[in-house]
Amino acid sequence: MSEKIRVLMITSEYPGVKRPHGVPFIPRQINALREAGIDVDVFHFNGKKKLSNYVKARHELRRYTAGKTFDLVHAQWGQSALLALPKRLPWVITFRGNDLEGIVAEGGKYTFHGRVQQTLSKAMARLANQIIVVSESLSRHLTRTDFHVIPSGLDFELFRPIPKREAREYLNLPKDKRLILFVARKNNPRKRFDLAEAAFNLIKDRYDAELIAAENVPHASIPFYMNACDALLLTSMHEGSPNVVKEALACNLPVVSTAIGDVPQRIGNIEGCAVVQNFTAEDVAAGLEKVLSYAGTIKGRESVSDLDEKIIARRVIEVYKKALQSAESKSKVFQVAAQDEESASRIMQQ
Repeated sequence: MSEKIRVLMITSEYPGVKRPHGVPFIPRQINALREAGIDVDVFHFNGKKKLSNYVKARHELRRYTAGKTFDLVHAQWGQSALLALPKRLPWVITFRGNDLEGIVAEGGKYTFHGRVQQTLSKAMARLANQIIVVSESLSRHLTRTDFHVIPSGLDFELFRPIPKREAREYLNLPKDKRLILFVARKNNPRKRFDLAEAAFNLIKDRYDAELIAAENVPHASIPFYMNACDALLLTSMHEGSPNVVKEALACNLPVVSTAIGDVPQRIGNIEGCAVVQNFTAEDVAAGLEKVLSYAGTIKGRESVSDLDEKIIARRVIEVYKKALQSAESKSKVFQVAAQDEESASRIMQQ
């Protein structure tokens, strides 16, 4: 193992021209790892649920890595590890949600492509030297029990409390209404905007409220939306460890969410937030009423203080070291076995 760990990070999601605001937590983690002294080389691709794209990306990866040396591979999302086959280096895989839970289509049904992705991700998990899941709830899909729970980190300088008046003026939002925030694409079936809207409609007249849907918004603008609003509403079918919830907490924005991923653990004990157990408009509306009737400031920011990106980077580096140590131990076992076999062969010849 070299003094400076050299990591090839493979990711099927990365900000690009078509999705400039997508998955900001990936480049943020990469930057934190680099600042901590890790040499990270990133290969990103878009599989688009097509086998041909994975085959093409695998060839591109071989050309990209030609002449380069690495100590280990870190795959973001289980399906990304497919590109690293056959396995020649130690693997770390971070599972983030859809890779283990599936893909939701219109009508709330799970897709065939999603089931294939789940199967492949589970197979890759069996090959990994170390596994990271962003929430413990994801581990129920794994056959292994040796995993590390490491959520994505936060940028506390970006996601910070801002005076509500200032945030509303910045975004030109109404000053005298209760504002409910929904951060996702409305047409994403997994996020279920229809449920959020139905619940909102049950309480909007009583609270003179307005539903603000922030979709395709620059990441740097999200903190202003969070500080301008009175509650964040999350109605997803499933999540791993939704960053939007943690970001809202960092801004001290109350959260109303369905009981998915690690959300119950995140907000269940925070006064002024609400976890909704049943996926009905009435129950979500009741959660909204509970939050909107709370007069105090939630203690959200202090609840996520352990998610500073520097802290998360140190935890990921410890996983890298364990992956390298386990691979080194196995290599020594194989070397000893080979030596024993050679000695036995010599004795037989004598």
